[in-house]
Amino acid sequence: MRLVPTRRSGFSIGRRLLAAATAALAVATVALVAISAVYSRQAADAAFDRLLAASALSIAGAVQAEEGKVAVEVPFAALAMLGFAAEDRIFYEVLDPEGRPVTGYADLGEGLPAARSADPVFQNLAFRGDEIRVVTVGRLVSLGDRAGWVTVRVGETRDARALLASELIQRAVWPLLALAGFALLLVHFGVKRALRPLRAIERELRGRAPNDLAPLAAPVPHEVDELVTALNDFMARLASVFGRLSSLLADAAHQVRTPLASLRAQSEIALEETDPARLRDRLARIHANAVQASQLVGQVLMDATLIHRLESRDVAPAPVAGIVEDALKSLDPDAAGRIRTSLDPAAAGAVISGDRIALREMLKNLVENALLHAPEGLIEVTVSQPGPGRVIIAVLDRGPGIPDDEKALVLQRFRRGRRAREGTGSGLGLSIVDQVARGHGGALTLADRPGGGLHASVTLEAEAAPARSALMGGVAALLAIGAMLAPLASARAADVRVHAFGDGGGRPLVIAGTTDAAQFAPLIEDYRAAHAGQGVVYLELDTGELQERFLAGALQPKPDLLVSSAIDLQVKLANDGLALAHDSVFTRALPAWARWRNEVFGFTFEPAVIVYNPDLVPEAPRSRSAWVQLLDRNPERFRGKVATYDIVKSGVGHLLAAQDAQVSSLFWRVASALGGAGAQLVCCTSEMIDKVERGELAMAYNALGSYALARRAAGARIGVVTPSDYTLVLSRVMLIPRSAPHPDLARAFVDHTLSPRGQSVVAGAAGLGAILGEGPGTAAAIAQQARGPLQPITIGPWLLAFLDQQRRSRFLQSWLQIVSPN
Repeated sequence: MRLVPTRRSGFSIGRRLLAAATAALAVATVALVAISAVYSRQAADAAFDRLLAASALSIAGAVQAEEGKVAVEVPFAALAMLGFAAEDRIFYEVLDPEGRPVTGYADLGEGLPAARSADPVFQNLAFRGDEIRVVTVGRLVSLGDRAGWVTVRVGETRDARALLASELIQRAVWPLLALAGFALLLVHFGVKRALRPLRAIERELRGRAPNDLAPLAAPVPHEVDELVTALNDFMARLASVFGRLSSLLADAAHQVRTPLASLRAQSEIALEETDPARLRDRLARIHANAVQASQLVGQVLMDATLIHRLESRDVAPAPVAGIVEDALKSLDPDAAGRIRTSLDPAAAGAVISGDRIALREMLKNLVENALLHAPEGLIEVTVSQPGPGRVIIAVLDRGPGIPDDEKALVLQRFRRGRRAREGTGSGLGLSIVDQVARGHGGALTLADRPGGGLHASVTLEAEAAPARSALMGGVAALLAIGAMLAPLASARAADVRVHAFGDGGGRPLVIAGTTDAAQFAPLIEDYRAAHAGQGVVYLELDTGELQERFLAGALQPKPDLLVSSAIDLQVKLANDGLALAHDSVFTRALPAWARWRNEVFGFTFEPAVIVYNPDLVPEAPRSRSAWVQLLDRNPERFRGKVATYDIVKSGVGHLLAAQDAQVSSLFWRVASALGGAGAQLVCCTSEMIDKVERGELAMAYNALGSYALARRAAGARIGVVTPSDYTLVLSRVMLIPRSAPHPDLARAFVDHTLSPRGQSVVAGAAGLGAILGEGPGTAAAIAQQARGPLQPITIGPWLLAFLDQQRRSRFLQSWLQIVSPN
């Protein structure tokens, strides 16, 4: 067997040559990459600047003077040319010659000069939390006897630019890297060829027997001649050393054998001598030390856990009474008889905004500290309210107390007072209490108790008890309704339809939505079944009301998730930076038209249909042109017997009407036919269907097919028509607001809704129509049954064009003049 000796690692000439060549190539490559990066960014900026300028000039071209005032109807293409390119947020504003806002984002150009020419001027700004690129162009408008420059600004975030620049850089970098790699291969080949004689020496040495220390005789290059000479001299000396070592080893083996035998015999004798009493005493000490070490480790782990929780800032409303109950329940049951509680009802019902687990451990440590150092007598736990916005939680004992000169010291880790009982505690309890108190903006106070003992109190900030909980009276009622009571009371006060699912324990998921609770409930219940009965509060309100109340901060409790059929309003919230992003395998499964920026997610597939009463309309129109002809030919028959959305009040109604106007040239003819028939304008699809079923209406236009098909399946005598010319498809969308108290719960609900299980509920029990999946009630099935092409409303910033103040105002004025002239 050949032994390979361990040798000291050295350097390689070949590696040095390769390293030098690699360094030179790397420097050149980095320089070329840097140049490419600069060029790529400039090229991306130039391309998108042209697009941005075209958008601004398109808006400027729509600026007009009407009755001495500036008017503009923002073209759909002006925003679509930017929005369809990427998922950038888009902003715009139009200012009259005096600098007054005409439409758009009034704060976009704060601090920027007004336009004084039609030439585009580009600037980089920080706006609503993002870096944006803004272009300013001017439009000269004559207003009566004077003329002035109207300022048009359009801005977009820089995500698409960065993406294009990255693609350009990659396309430049890969060829450079390939060329550098090829150059390295050539250098490597040259180095190996130059070092081939050294390989010959290596092969000769490796082929020798272990005891062959003869000098090397192979010819070598001049550069290594001295090295070979030194190596031959070394082998000669090594042969001499080997000889001496062989003799030494033989002598050592003889001398060591005797003392080893003696040591073995002495150890065997020692192993036979045992003392049971001493072993038991040692075992008792080991056990005591193990118990103390276990307690210490537990305290240290809890200390570390609380540090993490406080740093995580997982804040939620926590009733004071609930904190006290949690802490007392976590104590040793044998100690319950020694604890007496005294809770002022007003203070007990107060709510602390913080980490409920940390607050529980804070009080638990105070009580355990009192039980440990005062082994006799009652321990008192009191909760009082010294003034508005504050509560005091105190623990009083009859122990030895803490001298004044030690009260500050015992708040430090592993510091115990001199009066502490020997062998008790780890010196971490009061440190944890002080840490949690300060983490919640409060303070721990240690004071002497009259008559002996310690009075430890924690002062914390707290909100006043809700009015309804005060009427319940008593701590038992507070503990029963918990943290869910205050949000529900405030929501009812705001006249929002509130639906609670679950018993309210823990932290509920709060959803504010526009879907009827009866249809949304199956999805909520399925989510709860998959998430251990998670409590859910559903706030039901109309689309416009949802938007207004959310922006005003008037939704209580604060919603974790917004669900609405008014896609454009939800996109506006995301574009204004009010949404949180969420990326998962379920959101990525959505088609591109059903999600935007990983912030707005569609989850239903609902065609806009015509609903009719078969007794009043035996042969319903199958297209919009047939609808118009039917109404025009029978004005008296259908007077007051047709209906559609009141698009002034209904966000989804306005969205459908605006999309109709964008897609179809027949829209205004449809509007004229509705006006000629004296159409009723209603709030929602459910009202349309109710009136059609009762015979108060003959037909309803642009009703949501999900409601209509579900009602027909339930036995309602109504007919449903998907227009054969085209059918708009709406998708209800979900958005997680930045202000969400529990975004983790909202993300879980989004993922559940978009999962195969959730989509099957959406298509089945909920009857809303699912985007994903196969089978009845899914997009695939609806597309097969449709008489004509389906036109899904694509989610994106181009929908902002329909929310533009002046465009919307003009659209509504024209609509009302035609549909409801009175």
